[in-house]
Amino acid sequence: MTAEGEHAVAGSASLVAPGRVAVITGAASGIGLGLAERFAAEGMRVVLADVEEPALAAAAARLADQGASVLAVPTDVSSADQVAALRDAAVAEFGAVHVLCNNAGVGGSHGPLWEISAGDWEWVLRVNLGGVINGIRAFVPVLIEQDAAHIVNTASVFGVFAGALGPYGISKHAIVALSETLYFQLHSLAPHVGVSVLCPGAVRTRFGSSARNRPAWAGPAPTPTAAERASAERFDQLQEAAGADPADVAEVVVAGIRSSRFYLLTSANRNAAIVRRGEEIVAGGPPAAPFP
Repeated sequence: MTAEGEHAVAGSASLVAPGRVAVITGAASGIGLGLAERFAAEGMRVVLADVEEPALAAAAARLADQGASVLAVPTDVSSADQVAALRDAAVAEFGAVHVLCNNAGVGGSHGPLWEISAGDWEWVLRVNLGGVINGIRAFVPVLIEQDAAHIVNTASVFGVFAGALGPYGISKHAIVALSETLYFQLHSLAPHVGVSVLCPGAVRTRFGSSARNRPAWAGPAPTPTAAERASAERFDQLQEAAGADPADVAEVVVAGIRSSRFYLLTSANRNAAIVRRGEEIVAGGPPAAPFP
């Protein structure tokens, strides 16, 4: 019998195993690289995708030097065509895909929603939410053809408590809802394909500098206000002081795949805010701030 919140998928325990194939977006650093390293250590063949080509090449070379079977595919996940090309490259190289980690994400402005530029809104939503949508549309038909498969969509703890962090938090709420819908549909139509939504808290990553990959079409990055700078500094300090190591997050993901767990939280320090949001919804609200 599985634990509450877990649903067994036939073959899920054998998915993180030698010879299986994992595709990870946002794989050049942070959580994505941690996942790639862990999958490779388990003997899996790994496909690394990232928009940041030099970092992607370096990560792939390091894994290859350690004996991993690895393919690097530069990919902008906001492009459906590039994600389809990623799928085709993975299948051409390894013949199958068993684990898909839709992990790529960016930050964006945290200011008042009505003051955020159209370019900033579009960039965050196209990468964070659009990247997951593109991954699902491109890869699910391939995953269904395997004996067992699993999808991990990276959201955030900001996607399961009351809204915060502007378009970023909004996109993460949407990823959670998307993953829930995907779970129901696959459970009905292709029950051998599992789904998890990763909702990490603070992690030691380069997330705070994601504007380095901001496309020209999104326009110049907005100048942060004093309040936004202070918020960003607190966020960076929290990541550095209390953030989880990406390897620890990868351990949560591997355990979640093996046990077919759906919601993957990396810490318990926001559980009260998550529970409070549910209570506020039933009571009619309004929402309380999730943190000081």
